[in-house]
Amino acid sequence: MARQLRDVVFVDGVRTPFGKAGPEGLYAETRADDLVIRCIRELVRRNPSLPPERIDEVAIAATTQIGDQGLTLGRSAALLAGLPKSVPGFSIDRMCAGAMTAATTVAGGIAFGAYDVAIAGGVEHMGRHPMGEGVDPNPRILSEKVVDPSALVMGSTAENLHDRFPHLTRERCDAFAVASQDKVAQAYAEGRIQPDLVPMATRSVEQGWGLATKDEPPRPGTSMESLASLKTPFRSHGGVTAGNAAGLNDGATGAILAAEEVADELGLTKKMRLVGYGFAGVEPEVMGVGPIPSTERAFRSTGLSVEDIGLFELNEAFAVQVLAFLDHFGIADDDPRVNPYGGAIALGHPLASSGVRLMTQLASQFAERPDVRYGLTAMCVGLGMGGTVIWENPAWEAQ
Repeated sequence: MARQLRDVVFVDGVRTPFGKAGPEGLYAETRADDLVIRCIRELVRRNPSLPPERIDEVAIAATTQIGDQGLTLGRSAALLAGLPKSVPGFSIDRMCAGAMTAATTVAGGIAFGAYDVAIAGGVEHMGRHPMGEGVDPNPRILSEKVVDPSALVMGSTAENLHDRFPHLTRERCDAFAVASQDKVAQAYAEGRIQPDLVPMATRSVEQGWGLATKDEPPRPGTSMESLASLKTPFRSHGGVTAGNAAGLNDGATGAILAAEEVADELGLTKKMRLVGYGFAGVEPEVMGVGPIPSTERAFRSTGLSVEDIGLFELNEAFAVQVLAFLDHFGIADDDPRVNPYGGAIALGHPLASSGVRLMTQLASQFAERPDVRYGLTAMCVGLGMGGTVIWENPAWEAQ
């Protein structure tokens, strides 16, 4: 039986404010699963024309699937969010690209006709669950030299990029980081980030209940001078600092994806249309270059090129990693198409949740820019991978 693939649209996306991981952070005493449950509930609230029983799947990513990030989180979060018991769910893990992979996975099911509507998202509580907690890496990975030992330490992989691309200096990375902080501060001042945030209740034994309404990590007013004084924890006289890399963070994201014809039927918004995507592997010890081949793969499968892309949402795990991508594609460090609202260096990077943050921010920019037809979300991924998703702007007006 011949099947006709359906177009997939991004209907809506939300996220909790991102917090700093650790005992003083926003969510130090808040459960990880409650973060993503809040996102699911908010998606349902914001889209009243979507009957909950029409949701066909819930895919939730977490890098550390243990404790309150375990127990088949997609299913347990769906139940706790009040979705009908008929709605199934599952968990997914591709480290930093978890939520991105959740979105592309359900999108494939929608295009194939297995689902009409699905929720995809991710959560990471790095305060409760440090990256790698409870894992038992096979000793052959190192003993048989499958990877360089530095491949298992993300900061060290970023230092390896400085070795491979010596023109990507610490000063250049610091300048990119300052720009990210400045753009986030401006986006907040203009009210561009707040619409994506869902207020999140927080608890503290000492202080009682609170309400998180904005991101905790940004450091407005960051200067080159202040960054120059920071230590390089992964290597003496290295290039990676706490100022030009994303921190350790807690937070969750969620998005609704649907077949375009179903979105029309239900009266749902169509903020973006999926064009194509690609994932690729690279040497794990230089995992930061992963978005380069994944983007090239996405271009090959869609017939597009970098010249077609009007907006880029690149995850700023490390400034050096973003700059390697920009250099490869001939894009200036300060190109206004890149991360117009700033990125993870300022906002934070709760690992598996970040892919949907990129999508949600791109959707907001599409609404402001009917002159832009195509946008791209991309990120590097631990153990040597990259992920890229290309989107079309439904509001595009042909010039």
